[in-house]
Amino acid sequence: MLKAKRQKRAISMTPLVDVIFLLLLFFMLTSTFSKFAEVELSAAAAGGTSPGTPPIFLQLYPDRLTVNGQTQPLDGLVLEPQAGQTLLVALQTDVTAQRLTDLLVALRAFPNLDIAVLGSS
Repeated sequence: MLKAKRQKRAISMTPLVDVIFLLLLFFMLTSTFSKFAEVELSAAAAGGTSPGTPPIFLQLYPDRLTVNGQTQPLDGLVLEPQAGQTLLVALQTDVTAQRLTDLLVALRAFPNLDIAVLGSS
């Protein structure tokens, strides 16, 4: 038996390019690009508070936080800052970046507060 020889045809790249272009166009038009929220952060500097108002000292732990030694919940944070008063945030060991971000978002409710993050101890 004789087998018929198959001829190799050249593959046309035009339909492939068209399909890739259509897919690219589809994904570009259906994608949503969201801007992530920015959290302002400043490093602590020497002499940042005025002499008349002592700073508020907040310690952030992985499971709780304390404000001037008093334990408070993150979602019901109660502060009574004076205008321009500094809040010093001390990060304890094993505090995640997400936990710090949650705190900074909660502190947006106090606009007259200068926040300085000290770092982990």
